[in-house]
Amino acid sequence: MNVDNFRLELGGKEYVPIIIGGMGVNISTTELAVAAAKLGGIGHISDAIVSYVCDRIFNTSFVSRKRKKYAQYSNNPDKSAVLFDLEEVAAAQKKYIEYTMGKKTGPGSIFLNCMEKLTMNSGIETLKVRLTSAMDAGIDGLTLAAGLNLRTLDLIKDHSRFRDVKIGIIISSVRALAIFLKRAVRLDRLPDYIIVEGPLAGGHLGFGPGDWQTFDLKTIFTEVLAFLKKEELNIPVIPAGGIFTGTDAVDYLKMGAKGVQVATRFTISKEAGLPAEVKQNYINAKEEDIVVNMASTTGYPMRMLTSSPTLRYAIRPNCEGLGYLLENGGKCTYIDEYYAALEERKTGEPLVIKEKTCLCTGMANYDCWTCGHTTYRLKETTNRLANGKWQLPRAEDIFLDYQFSTDHTIRLPEQEVT
Repeated sequence: MNVDNFRLELGGKEYVPIIIGGMGVNISTTELAVAAAKLGGIGHISDAIVSYVCDRIFNTSFVSRKRKKYAQYSNNPDKSAVLFDLEEVAAAQKKYIEYTMGKKTGPGSIFLNCMEKLTMNSGIETLKVRLTSAMDAGIDGLTLAAGLNLRTLDLIKDHSRFRDVKIGIIISSVRALAIFLKRAVRLDRLPDYIIVEGPLAGGHLGFGPGDWQTFDLKTIFTEVLAFLKKEELNIPVIPAGGIFTGTDAVDYLKMGAKGVQVATRFTISKEAGLPAEVKQNYINAKEEDIVVNMASTTGYPMRMLTSSPTLRYAIRPNCEGLGYLLENGGKCTYIDEYYAALEERKTGEPLVIKEKTCLCTGMANYDCWTCGHTTYRLKETTNRLANGKWQLPRAEDIFLDYQFSTDHTIRLPEQEVT
């Protein structure tokens, strides 16, 4: 039995039950999402730092205009006045999504992974603009992630596509699900799907700093299934985090999952947005090179490679140009630590930031190498080339391996000649 023996049904439409997660910043590219949709699955893009992404793709000037507007605050720890222009946020979101949707072919869909923890110094207002602009631009679905906001559905309830667009949530506990559903019931708008993310996932984890290692995906997944059955709710449940082979996926599908979300293996695909040399670092990584730390300013634990350049950052905060993680009121723990380190530094000594990192700059520059726990296994999925580097597989190769492989086998891509 393989994944192709199952189908995911959402809103009367059937999919190959494989969803590629939305990895930001622009790791889950348009090309990666389009590849999934072409094969009948679901691909995600991410709206993390979308204005910066637009500048890279379309040569727009969203970031430089914002940086110029707030240049006077570049050496000021008070960032309370550094705000996003909501019209610019909407323009960037629509431009990026319309571009992506315009490239979509095949029977699948493209969803947006909306990182709700991007507070942008005006959390509610910017979130509403991002969501409504995405729906205006024709996105097939919205996956609410990274700091589930209980007010999100209220923000878009009056939009004409509120009941048309597919809406899903990422949760890591039954408790979080139950709280969200209470709000959803009031609006008579239950989520169309639930992604249950376990502690082996990449990037930010939805657990406490000291307890993430006490949980496991199968336990949380079965608890969610039992909760939904008790509440007589028929919502597709999709596990995520550590599903490395098609057989891993089948195990969950047999247990009652309607699909699986996968990401780690696609980080090294040709279509993924990471620079080629960074992809080589991912493949070469050993298990001991992968850690969960508290370097993120969000307060959530985050898994990444120990060699991530961002862990050695001692740069001035880039809030004037980026500032996606500024809390309401312009606060950020990296800003606090940066200016404290400036005061404590003795003449002639290098500036050292010990606890936090400038995550916005790190993600934008591909210096923050977030990854799933199984990243150390990526070398099992591809070929070593004659020049010593690793072959980067196509997204189609990886997708079809998930779809048709059995017995935990991994079919390597056809060997390239260097």
